Amino acid sequence: MATVLITGANRGLGLEFCKQYAEEGWTVLACARQPEQAQALSALAEEYQGITILPLDVADFAQIDALASQLSNSPIDVLLNNAGVYGDSPASRFGHIDYQTWQETLRINTLAPVKMAEAFLSHLQRGQQKRIANVTSLMGSMTDNTSGGSLMYRSSKAGLNAVMKSLSIDLKPQGIGILILHPGWVLTDMGGPHALINPEVSVAGMCKVIAGFTMNQSGSFIKYDGSVMLGESV
Repeated sequence: MATVLITGANRGLGLEFCKQYAEEGWTVLACARQPEQAQALSALAEEYQGITILPLDVADFAQIDALASQLSNSPIDVLLNNAGVYGDSPASRFGHIDYQTWQETLRINTLAPVKMAEAFLSHLQRGQQKRIANVTSLMGSMTDNTSGGSLMYRSSKAGLNAVMKSLSIDLKPQGIGILILHPGWVLTDMGGPHALINPEVSVAGMCKVIAGFTMNQSGSFIKYDGSVMLGESV
């Protein structure tokens, strides 16, 4: 039975990933910063026996190491770096930037996925599929940036794209594949009410991309519908 570890599993895309993987019979390791407050995730875990809820704040690297140690005997097929924050706010704009919040945004969106890859590398090596999937954003694209703003979020996702592209090269000799996924503009708390697609469509598409992944795609920036976003990761 295949195993997926999902960060930020308590809402939005993370919650939908848990549901769709559980429906497919996967073992789902669902990580949430405050499991006791994750009511929707708890209800899902009651519905599907394959879901295990684990406490994890990806900003706390000691917690990441502790969880990796706790799961030392668990092979992982797909490590799904989904947890993320937006960071930017109207109050924190150029001229009034909250640099502490920016650092935290970078820590969660850029550094934490790399830390997760480091901590769970041995688990992935013992898995069958050996894939690290990262939920990024088109807002991390320099080519696509025609509106400016969102300095924290844009830079953190551009950084995520860059480091995962490098890891796709560094980890290829070990058979570890890297997926950099654009989920589309999704109706979630972060995406807002004017988004174009719902989480079910986005996640179904990304799961299909992950399932059909081949090593020659490693490091590519791929949209939820399977299209490769050439030139958009730089």
